[in-house]
Amino acid sequence: MPELPEVETVCRVMRRALVGERIARVEVVRDPLVFSSHTPRAVERALAGRVVDAVGRRGKYFWIALRGPGPTVFGHLGMSGWVREVGREGTRLRGHGDAAFDDDAGRPRFMRLRLETAGGRAIAFTDPRRLGRIWLGLSPERERRIARLGPDAYDDLPPVDALVALFARRRTAVKAVLLDQGALAGIGNWIADEVLYQARIAPARPASSLAKAEVSTLRRAIHRVLAHAVRVRADHRRFPKSWLFEHRWGGDRGAARIGGQAIVRQVVGGRTTAWVPARQR
Repeated sequence: MPELPEVETVCRVMRRALVGERIARVEVVRDPLVFSSHTPRAVERALAGRVVDAVGRRGKYFWIALRGPGPTVFGHLGMSGWVREVGREGTRLRGHGDAAFDDDAGRPRFMRLRLETAGGRAIAFTDPRRLGRIWLGLSPERERRIARLGPDAYDDLPPVDALVALFARRRTAVKAVLLDQGALAGIGNWIADEVLYQARIAPARPASSLAKAEVSTLRRAIHRVLAHAVRVRADHRRFPKSWLFEHRWGGDRGAARIGGQAIVRQVVGGRTTAWVPARQR
């Protein structure tokens, strides 16, 4: 599932292709799941002819802010959504496999939305599983799905003392707190497992049991993992081989060991969790 680094990657793609440009052509594929209550015509009217002022993100949500009166376009990638610039290969996620991005006619496969600027650049939102969402709203400040999010884990990672206070109030598993988007926005399942592995903290430990030094170590791991994943444009092939990431996938369950230590898989915080008991306490 796309998480913060993947969403930041597609936001940068959109910023590069769209910001400062007028949208000359909008193509919307009718899909009552992806577009919820909005008709293709409503989405076209919201976008066509308007200049893109900014592309914003908080956690796993993104938005396209447009100049002048009219709605803001919001989005969430869901489980398999993606955005790329048409005509460029871009980042390929694990779930993309080796299949061509475009069909035999040169159109993006599984396309739901395509925006083309007056300058000729275009982006496409694709989603084979149709679990992503695109909708219209007033502004990020007035959009309830944005307002209920906690601080962004990449752009606004709280200082150590604030995280200590957050964890001290929570007796649930530390992984569950990391996954709580109202506490810290953008961390999903693989990132939570990765930062806990790097911080040597067991995922089922009560968050309130963490000492300040452990919270500090965890914060550094969050910063380090997100910074690297964003820097390499969420390309997993460029993640360090020492990370848990590549070992937690593959086959029926993934690798049995990492660095000679057994990987255990169990449900923590409602999600399948990979961790290493010999390392994480």
